Amino acid sequence: MGVLDGKAALVTGGSRGIGAAIVRRLAADGAVVTFTYKSSEAAAADVVAEVKAAGGEAIAVQSDQADLTGVDELFERAAEPTGTLDIFVCNAAQAKVQRIADVTEADYDEVFGANLKGPFFAIQRAGQVLPDGGRIIALSTLNTAVPGPGISLYAGSKAALELFVRVAAREYGARRITVNAVSPGATDTDMFHGANPPEAKERLVGITALGRIGEPAEVADVVAFLAGPDSRWVTGQNLRATGGLLI
Repeated sequence: MGVLDGKAALVTGGSRGIGAAIVRRLAADGAVVTFTYKSSEAAAADVVAEVKAAGGEAIAVQSDQADLTGVDELFERAAEPTGTLDIFVCNAAQAKVQRIADVTEADYDEVFGANLKGPFFAIQRAGQVLPDGGRIIALSTLNTAVPGPGISLYAGSKAALELFVRVAAREYGARRITVNAVSPGATDTDMFHGANPPEAKERLVGITALGRIGEPAEVADVVAFLAGPDSRWVTGQNLRATGGLLI
């Protein structure tokens, strides 16, 4: 019997990388997981098939986190399997690597729309529909604590999201809804490999206490803890799943 049996979860950006690992883990713990994908329909179908083959239940929904017009419908669909949505994981994100001097207003709007505006209103909606004792988890990044050149939009939008998580934890606490962030470090995902040349990856491994790049499933384990009953006394926190990249 899983710790999330009878629960329904919604995960944004669940077709690949850390998001897919979160979908698989929450489903393995017993939740019925609805997850979104922006364009990778084939990858989303693969995740659904993997979950079902393992005895779980997952539902893929095409949705763009930056498009606010579909937020209410998305949350309604995620609640349909059980009648109530219990867990919301805000994972979808947009990353662009460019120097500050090269950023346009369109670039700014694109990244902040996906990484802050979309999550803000999704978390707002989660606070409206989750029952008392619900769980909200937002994925951030270690780059808010360890910034580097070229990631001003990504790190800046995630830093704002982290502060919003803390405020939401205060506002939702009276209903025992916990709101937390998880910040991965160097993790084996397409986004990580696309943003880091080989020499940068070697440097990151060298300064990580556990001496390697993390696996998406290891980040999903932290999310699963926050989604489960054992995290009931944890809220307003940012758990850094970095293998000791930052100590």
